Amino acid sequence: MPWPFDPDVDFALLLAVPLIPLVGYVVQIVLRGRLPWGDKLLTAGMFASMVIAVFLAAKAIHAVQAGEEFLQESLKQGYAFKWLYETLPADHALNVAAGILYDPLGAAMLAMVAVVSFCVHLFSIGYMHGDRRYHIFFANISLFSFAMLGLVLSDNILFFFIFWEIMGLMSYLLIGHFSHDPGNAYFHRWATWASKKAFLTTRVGDVSLFLGIVIFYAHLGTFSFTGLWEGTRAAVQANGGTFPAWTTWAGLLVFGGTVGKSAQFPLNIWLPDAMAGPTPVSAMIHAATMVAAGVFLLGRMYPCFSPQVLTAVTIVGAFTALFAASIGMVVYDLKAVLAWSTISQLGFMVAAVGLGGVVAGMFHMVTHGFFKACLFLSSGSVILGCHHEQDMRRMGGLRRHMPVTFVCMLLATCAISGLPFFSGFYSKDLILMAGYEGVLGAHFDGWKVFALIALALGATLTAFYMFRLIFMTFFGQYRGAVVQHGQGRGGHDAHEHHEEIVHAEDGGIAHGHGGPLPEESPLPITAALCVLAFLGVVGGHFWLADGHFWRFWQAETWFQELVTVKSMYGEAVGEWIRARMSEDAHVEHLAHGRAVISSLLIAPLGIFLAWLLYMKRREWPARITAALGEVYETVKRKYYVDELVDATAIRGTVVLAAIQRWIDEKIVDGLVNLVGRFHRGVGFFHEWFDRAAVDGLVNGVASVTQLCGSIVRLFQTGRIQQYVTFAVGGGLIAAAWLILA
Repeated sequence: MPWPFDPDVDFALLLAVPLIPLVGYVVQIVLRGRLPWGDKLLTAGMFASMVIAVFLAAKAIHAVQAGEEFLQESLKQGYAFKWLYETLPADHALNVAAGILYDPLGAAMLAMVAVVSFCVHLFSIGYMHGDRRYHIFFANISLFSFAMLGLVLSDNILFFFIFWEIMGLMSYLLIGHFSHDPGNAYFHRWATWASKKAFLTTRVGDVSLFLGIVIFYAHLGTFSFTGLWEGTRAAVQANGGTFPAWTTWAGLLVFGGTVGKSAQFPLNIWLPDAMAGPTPVSAMIHAATMVAAGVFLLGRMYPCFSPQVLTAVTIVGAFTALFAASIGMVVYDLKAVLAWSTISQLGFMVAAVGLGGVVAGMFHMVTHGFFKACLFLSSGSVILGCHHEQDMRRMGGLRRHMPVTFVCMLLATCAISGLPFFSGFYSKDLILMAGYEGVLGAHFDGWKVFALIALALGATLTAFYMFRLIFMTFFGQYRGAVVQHGQGRGGHDAHEHHEEIVHAEDGGIAHGHGGPLPEESPLPITAALCVLAFLGVVGGHFWLADGHFWRFWQAETWFQELVTVKSMYGEAVGEWIRARMSEDAHVEHLAHGRAVISSLLIAPLGIFLAWLLYMKRREWPARITAALGEVYETVKRKYYVDELVDATAIRGTVVLAAIQRWIDEKIVDGLVNLVGRFHRGVGFFHEWFDRAAVDGLVNGVASVTQLCGSIVRLFQTGRIQQYVTFAVGGGLIAAAWLILA
């Protein structure tokens, strides 16, 4: 019997999943590390979120297996937050309501993110111990977890974008966590530069995504995912069964967000430099959270993508998968290998969605979250054990010193390589199956052939460079330490005295250096590794409620039974998507058979080549790289993409900024200054006219009046004698004038 979904209880539990780490973040920030067990409090909170997420995922699995449609929307059941207008209905076009969308894809993704986030928290207790900003680190990863969990549960693309941006901010802070350390000037500069590079590069994709959201809203009048699906279907039907042109432009812009966040070519440049952050941050960003958000966006918006958009998705994903895999073969930094591996695996997921295998892409996103988190945390354990050494040429023989880490990393490597009975085998098999269906099906085109070839080669290279990592790191003799007399880390006897010269692939020589031998990491680290390694093995194909344990040769996996296009998008939209795919049972069966055969051949081939070059014939890599010459150097320099970006985007931006500064200083400021000088001249003229003309006229009248007054004052003295004198004198003058006249 299925467990019924109780909205009153289960929506409250779903809301608690992201809110618990948010509360932990607030507590940690407010107390500013004064809580001595703050790290354990946040880890316990993340454990509670994980338990809730796994419990609700189990309910979803039971409901789907019982044949029930499982698409829970809190908005339709009266549970929503009205952001703008409380008086308007929540589904009104002018309102923006935040709700929860919990479907089988969301259930699987939420559980995976919660499990990985808890393991990262647990791992960080041992790995980050002693860091002087320890409490800030835990606060930031808790807020990062809140953002990703909230993104998974968002029922509309606007709030999805808000959580998307919070993750971008937190990735900037976490990648640059070591930028506060002035003791290592190089690492300080690298962390600072890497965090800025990640933030600015992903902003390019974010602007593209936002423009796509605006176009969809302008035409469909809704941000809701279900509303966008239904609106696009109606628009296509109204347009005679073809996608309107605006859906292609909007879809390409939305895909631009995935290119930035999921590090697809050409915006992949930020991800390898993100290794400047602490290893737990690398696991969070490169496994289940930030980079997976872009692929999750493709799953959410898949019904809105036109065939032209899906073709672009296929080309970019397939090219990225092969491009990154080729670089992963030549790098020596342990975390850099995993970073390029992440870019390649994300290309697999993106290409799968473009080929129509949206379920396959989402499945690989979940399995990849488990084994890639295990790989990154295992690399952190190795780096810690090797005293913060990351160059694989200074490692070797670690399986004797770090057996738990070795086993966990080996299991995760088998999973990512696609060996049978490991989780990666089933998800990669479905992706190759989608490629064969595209080639064999009715909708054939040349790009699908390119995608199938690129994905098959990428899978082969994945097995090669991952087992290259295993052989260089864990086999042979330890090359990183020269222990003279005394004891190794932890007080164990260390009487081995060795200094081995390592033959590097590029012809260089790497020498050992002094230091104690590695030891196994503490319990919090190994416990997290064991959990993720277990899920990396069984996360793709494990026991089901109907009693089947291993069903290796059947096409259906637990994820396919849980997540289908109908369960993700509802009955009506799901049927419309299936009609667009035009699935043929015969083609599907033929594609599955070829995909299984390919999967069984690809991984062993890559592993054999890695064993041959790095275990059996260790002198061959140097000969091969010398023979390849400039070709090898080009791949090692990452095809000069960083140099190209520096020469075009960065220097172009600097030149543009210089031009804008010149325009601002010479033209804009010059015009402003000219206007100022003109007004100053006018002011001087006004001042002269006022002083010389206006004030002169007024002063002239006053002077004349004063002169007249002075003359009159000569006669108006008030003296009678003077007046009599004037009168007699006047009379005499008058008489004289009369007599003389």
